[in-house]
Amino acid sequence: MVSYKVRVATGNDRLAGTIHTISISLVGEKDESAKKSLAHQDTWIPGTVCELEVHSEQDLGELHSVRLYKDKILIEDAWYSQYVHVTCPAGNLYQFPVYQWIFGQANVLIPHGTASIMSSCDIIPEPRRIELAKIRDLYKWKPYSPGAPHCIDAENLSDLPYNEQYSTEKAYSFVMSLVSEQLQVAVRGLQNRTESWKNLEDIKDLFRFHRSDVCDTVSQIWREDNFFGYQYLNGNNPMIIRKCLQLPKNFPVSDSMVASSLGKSTNFHKELQNGNIFLADYKILEGIPPNDSINGKKQYITAPMCLLWKDPQDQLLPIAIQLGQTPGDQTPIFLRSDSEWDWTLAKMWVRSSDFQVHQTIYHLLHTHLFAEVFNIATHRQLPRNHPVYKLLIPHLRFTLDINTRARSDLIGPGGVFDQITVVGAKGIKSLLMKAMAELTYSGLCLPDDITARGLDAIPNFFYRDDGKIIWEATKSFVSSIVRYYYKSDESVRTDPELQAWVAEIYDKGFLSNPSSGIPSSLEDVSSLVTYLTMVIFRCSAQHAAVNSGQFDYYGWMPNGPSTMKSPPPTAKGVTTLQTILETLPDVNTTTTSLLVVAQLSNEPEDQRRLGDYPDVHFTETTPQKYIQEFQEKLDEISKKINKRNQTRMLPYLYLDPKVIENSISI
Repeated sequence: MVSYKVRVATGNDRLAGTIHTISISLVGEKDESAKKSLAHQDTWIPGTVCELEVHSEQDLGELHSVRLYKDKILIEDAWYSQYVHVTCPAGNLYQFPVYQWIFGQANVLIPHGTASIMSSCDIIPEPRRIELAKIRDLYKWKPYSPGAPHCIDAENLSDLPYNEQYSTEKAYSFVMSLVSEQLQVAVRGLQNRTESWKNLEDIKDLFRFHRSDVCDTVSQIWREDNFFGYQYLNGNNPMIIRKCLQLPKNFPVSDSMVASSLGKSTNFHKELQNGNIFLADYKILEGIPPNDSINGKKQYITAPMCLLWKDPQDQLLPIAIQLGQTPGDQTPIFLRSDSEWDWTLAKMWVRSSDFQVHQTIYHLLHTHLFAEVFNIATHRQLPRNHPVYKLLIPHLRFTLDINTRARSDLIGPGGVFDQITVVGAKGIKSLLMKAMAELTYSGLCLPDDITARGLDAIPNFFYRDDGKIIWEATKSFVSSIVRYYYKSDESVRTDPELQAWVAEIYDKGFLSNPSSGIPSSLEDVSSLVTYLTMVIFRCSAQHAAVNSGQFDYYGWMPNGPSTMKSPPPTAKGVTTLQTILETLPDVNTTTTSLLVVAQLSNEPEDQRRLGDYPDVHFTETTPQKYIQEFQEKLDEISKKINKRNQTRMLPYLYLDPKVIENSISI
């Protein structure tokens, strides 16, 4: 008789314990032990560690798995296990990371914690194939909309795999935050007011139930040109501006038009050649049908072009705006020298267009939807003891939950976006299709994207500066992990599970579009490092950059109108403050929009910051050392960012590692 000492840890979530019977067997290279039940008192109390002995008639040999059984008793119940540790008679310790919910009647095979990869000549063990088949039944694909990435086959939260749903703490925090703000709005009757605002100052009344220092500042400086330009670098959407070395033919800005903005000693075309002119082009909005279901009123959308100039003081200033893609008498080019309200309204139209592109393309598509694809493919193609699975799983936490909520309540037909945005649910799908057709791999890799847009040298670009050092820190960490497990380029090429993972992402996520430059296979260690860095950065830092400042910059609605109720002006000299008030969203639309951006900017409880890995998926000493080095580097980056922010009226807060969530969970 051989005796093994076993420790089984129940999680700390308030509902982690179970009233059901939990049993365990040990699986070795020679045999599998009989089932041994855990004591009930050791599994129903959260945070408990159960110690027991499992006996076998013979030595099981090298342990490669443990099997956890859950026997259902009358009602549905879930149990969360953290880990299983087994000490053999010879004193060898085997660690089996679990970190998952086991729901209903089930038995789950948990592999040994040492990560391993296969080669194409290896035969996949039968238990490994069975476990992956079970997981694929839970993680099924379905089309979201034509031309968009596929998503999880789940209509609501209860359809999701149990391990993808919010924890009790996070779900409670999310709901209570929303209910609290909705009640404050309801008490004041703002949701029922379908009229225009009487004056701009009244909008500040909404700050009574939610505010931030940055938003307060924005409400004071939103009409200043230098702030308008600043947002293209450090606002919610630092993704669209690019250097302009030659004017588009459909944007006929002349020297005389902008001479007064540039000053007598500055030549416009010389500034073009010197790389001091930049362009924000919203051509992708052309042809998107406007949403006409907001308060029964017609809404308007346009595809503007905005030209900006970096002045000698390194300020980025708008100098010309065309509210459409076709120049002509009905599409005047608005200039800084125009009347106060003409210029203000033109800039507001640009900000409204930026809102649509930001929310749909750079927030929804480039972070949420792609992260969902990474999540599903990772579960379907990579076993739990694969090093890439272990590396990525912390960065996929709760993404399917928030995305399912979004499709149901936010971006679906009749959802909140149908109530507040000019693109609405129908326009979102059209925009996604257009954006997918233009997608490039370089656009998903921050350093390449910055270079492609000609923004390597523009000053005061904190998204670039902070993003690059986080990208490099992440890449260094990923490289260390990858090179520890993959000793050669050949080992990357011949890993069938890794290649199946990349191929499925290419197919289901990037729709097998070869012109995108996105790889369908990986040929060497270097390409794997870049690809994994892209995935982790998308799921953490990039989402923080385009999500966390939403209330700060959209909380003051005129700085980011979610829709416009009057058509773009076709002539100059006719705009008044009353015109602007009648063009802006109604009171109830503004209020709902404010609730949305406040909720989306506020990460619920049960947070895990970038580099925080409390679940010990890597059990080997060397990868744990790499994790510690990554955490230390992120601490250094955070200190550097905070030191810089102390000297700025508008601090750039969103890429401080201390506030970046590991995954997209809001």
